[in-house]
Amino acid sequence: MSNCIKYKEFEKSVRVEEIDGMKVVKNLSKKMEEMFRMKAEAMRRLVEAAEEAHLQHEENPELQYEYFNAVLINEVDEEGNNVELGGEFILEPNEHFNNLSVNLSLSVVQVPTNMYNKDPAIVNGVYWSEALNKVFVDNYEKDPSLIWQYFGSAKGFFRQYPGVKWHPDEHGVIAFDCRNRKWYIQAATSPKDVVILVDVSGSMKGLRLTIARQTVSSILDTLGDDDFFNIIAHFREHLDKLFAKGIGLLGDALTEAFSILNEFNQTGHGSVCSQAIMLVTDGATQMYDDVFAKFNWPDRKVRIFPYLIGRESAFADNMKWMACANKGYFSQISTLADVQENVMRYLHVMSRPKVIDHEHDTVWTEAYVDSTVSKGPSLMTTVAMPVFSTKNETVSGILLGVVGTDIPLQELMKIIPKHLLGIHGYAFAITNNGYILTHPDLRPLYQEGQKRRKPNYNSVDLSEVEWEDKDDFLRNAMVNRKTGTFSMEVKKTVDKGKRLLKMHNDYYYTEVKGTPFSVGVALSRGHGKYFFRGNVSVEAGKMCFLSDNVLVVCFLSEDELVVCFLSEDESVVCDRELIQEVLFDAVVTAPLEAYWTGLALNKSENSDKGVEIAYLGTRTGLSRTNLFVVPEHLSNQDFLTAEDKEGVFNADHFPLWYKRAAEQVPGTFVYSIPFGAVGIQMKLDFFQRKFWTASRQVITCTQLCVCVCRDVNMYLTWKYVVFPAQSSRGKTMMVPCDTEYPAFVSERTIKETTGSIDCDGCVRSFVIQQIPSSNLFMVVTGVFLISTISILNTSAHNESLKCDRLKFQKDRKRPESCHPFHPEENAMECGGVPGLSAPLTAALLPLLATVITR
Repeated sequence: MSNCIKYKEFEKSVRVEEIDGMKVVKNLSKKMEEMFRMKAEAMRRLVEAAEEAHLQHEENPELQYEYFNAVLINEVDEEGNNVELGGEFILEPNEHFNNLSVNLSLSVVQVPTNMYNKDPAIVNGVYWSEALNKVFVDNYEKDPSLIWQYFGSAKGFFRQYPGVKWHPDEHGVIAFDCRNRKWYIQAATSPKDVVILVDVSGSMKGLRLTIARQTVSSILDTLGDDDFFNIIAHFREHLDKLFAKGIGLLGDALTEAFSILNEFNQTGHGSVCSQAIMLVTDGATQMYDDVFAKFNWPDRKVRIFPYLIGRESAFADNMKWMACANKGYFSQISTLADVQENVMRYLHVMSRPKVIDHEHDTVWTEAYVDSTVSKGPSLMTTVAMPVFSTKNETVSGILLGVVGTDIPLQELMKIIPKHLLGIHGYAFAITNNGYILTHPDLRPLYQEGQKRRKPNYNSVDLSEVEWEDKDDFLRNAMVNRKTGTFSMEVKKTVDKGKRLLKMHNDYYYTEVKGTPFSVGVALSRGHGKYFFRGNVSVEAGKMCFLSDNVLVVCFLSEDELVVCFLSEDESVVCDRELIQEVLFDAVVTAPLEAYWTGLALNKSENSDKGVEIAYLGTRTGLSRTNLFVVPEHLSNQDFLTAEDKEGVFNADHFPLWYKRAAEQVPGTFVYSIPFGAVGIQMKLDFFQRKFWTASRQVITCTQLCVCVCRDVNMYLTWKYVVFPAQSSRGKTMMVPCDTEYPAFVSERTIKETTGSIDCDGCVRSFVIQQIPSSNLFMVVTGVFLISTISILNTSAHNESLKCDRLKFQKDRKRPESCHPFHPEENAMECGGVPGLSAPLTAALLPLLATVITR
C-alpha cells in the first residue's frame, strides 16, 4: 500500500471540469442508435429468410408435420409417452433469459387456444417458417445482447426463439394471440383515423348489444399510439352503459363520420394517412350510395368495414355492398367467440397497400410491461418488420406476418453514463407521440414485485412528469426531433417520495436516428455539473485495489475492471474514461485504510464505541468499507451487501445514503434510521445512551422545578415525512387522478423556534432547536407526544386535471411512412362477394368500372 499512500504526487494533476451536457446526450444518442440498428438488422435478416422460405414452399392441404408446440413440449400421457406435438425438448436455465429454461438451438410454436393445432394453414406456415431457426441462432451469435426473437404469422401461430415452455393460466387457457399485439399491428398497417358507428336502435339489445360492445372493444384494442379514433356517440369507458333505445339514423351517422374524417385531414390533427369507418349494427335498410357518392367516391379514400351483429342475414347484401364499394371488408358476427377473428380481418385489408409497395418499414413500440414467459413483469420496447409474400400470383398483396425482437429498457439503462450525470441527474427518452419510453418517474406497476399494471401506464406523457414545464417547451422540442437545451426550476423527491428537493435543472436533448425516439439528459446545477479529474496510471490504481479488508464495488463489475485493466486490445469494449476515474478515486481514498486501521486498534482498547462499520462512496461508484466487528455481530447484516438494493451503487441509482449526504450542508453530518449514518454504522441503543447522558447534564432539577422536570419530554427527531397510501375500506384505491401531497422542507437558516398547541383544557408548549453539524432537531415539549414522526393523513385529489389535458391535443410527430391505398389493390376481396345477389352485383359493377377507368 506504500505506493497508494503517496497520493499527494497526483494532487497537481487534479482539476475540476464542468460536464458538457450536450456532448453527453449526443454520445448517449449514438450508443442507443447503434444498439437499435443492430436489432433492426437482425430483423431484416429474418424478413429475407422468411420471404425466401415462403417463396420456395408449395402449399399442401394434406401436409402432415410434427412441430414443437410451446405448450405441449415435454408433456407425457398417462402411459409416460410424449404427447402429440410435444416430444422431448431439451431446456437449460439461462441467466440471459431471466434464468428461464430455454433451448438455444431451436424455436417453439404457440397456437392460440381457440385455433386448431393441425389446421392445414397453420401446419404449412409452421413448416416453411422452420427455416428461421438457423437465422435465429446466427442473430444471437452476432449480437449476444438479443433476447426473444419471433415471427407472428397472419394465420395466428407464433414462432419464438429461444425455445421455452409456455404454461396456461389458472383457467387452463393461453389467451395470447400475436396478431393482437401492438408490434404486430403497427408493423402490418399504416397510421389510421377510425370512426366507429355503433347502432343503439331498438333491435340492438340483449346478446346483440353485448356482442356489439365486445366488437367495439376489440377494434379499440387494435389501435396504436399513431392512430386516432372517435365513436359516435360514446367513448370506450361508456360502452358498458349502452342501452337499447331510440331509432338508428345510419345515414346521418355516416355523414357525421365523413365530416369528422374530413376535418381530421383538413386540420392535420389526425394521422394524415389511412382512414376507415367501422359500422357495428344488426342491419342496414339501404345502401346509402348517395352518402358515399357525396363524400367518398370516386377516390374511395375512406374504407368501410361493416360488422353485421346477429344471425339474421336479411340486410347482409346491403352491408356487403357498402364494403365492396368502398375498399373495405364485410363480416358477420353471430357469437362472442366470433368477435376476435372477424375484427382482425380489417387489419389485413388495410395492410394491402403496404404489401403491394413492398415497404418493410421498421416500427418501434411504446414502452410496455411484458410477462408472457418471463419471470415477473419487465418493461421493454419492440422493434418489428412486416413479412410479405413475393409470389407472382399475389398481386393483391398478402401479409405473411411480422418478425420482432424485444429490447428490455434495462439494457438502455446500462449505456447511460450514471457517473457523469451525478446524483440527481438522469437520462430519459420519449416516443414521437411524447410518451415516455424511459424516465426515473415512470412507475408502471402499483407496487414493486407485483404484476398489476396501472391504467394507461404505457401512454404517460413527458409533460406529466416534467410538469414544471407549463408551456411544454421541452416536450414539443423533443417530439419534433430537435437538438437543444432548456432549463427550469424543479421539485424532485428522493427516498421514495419522503423528501422534497428544490433544484435548477439544465436539460439537453436530441433525436435517436433511425428510430421514432428522442433522448434527453437532465443535470442539476451545482455539484451535479462538475467532476474531479486526475491522471493515474493503471499500475498505481491497481495497487489501491489490493486489500483484504476493503471491499471495492462500482458501476463496473469486477470482471469488467480486470478485463479493462489487463487488456491493451482496442477491440475490448470498455468505458476507459470511467476506468480512469475509478483508478483515481482508488488512489485518493486509499489512505482511509490506514486511518480505519488506527481506529480499529484504538477501538480494541475501548470496545464500547458503538461503531460497527465505516464506509465511503465516490461519484464513480467506488465504495470502500471497513468492519469494526465480526460480520455476525452487525446490527444490519444486509447493509452494503447484494441484498441491500438501496444501499449499493448500481446502474439505476446512487445509494440513498450517498444522496442524503450530498443534500446536506457541507461540513455537517446525516443521521438516519434504520441503517446508521453516512460514514459509519452504529448501534441505535449506543446512540440513545449518549443522547440521554447528554440530556441529564443539561436538565438539573431543584425543589422549585420538580413538577416541571417530571413533565418535560425530550425528543431527537429526524427530518422524516411519511406519505400515506390512499385507501378505501382497507383496500388501495386504483383511481386515475393527480394527487397533490403537502411536504415539509427544513429551513436551515432557522436555528430555533418555539410555539404552543391548544388542546382540551391545556396548552402544550414546545421548543425546537437544530443540533449543529447534523440533520437532527431537538424537540422539548411540556407533555408527552405520541409520535415524533409527522404523518400526513390527508392529500388533495384533482381528478379533473387528467380530463383537462385530454381536451387539448399535444404535438405529435407523424411517422414518415404512409401507405393508405394502391391502384393495383383488388377491392373485390371484400368479405362476402361470392354471396352477393344478382341485383346488387349489377349495381356494384358499373361503379367499379367507373372508378377503374379514372
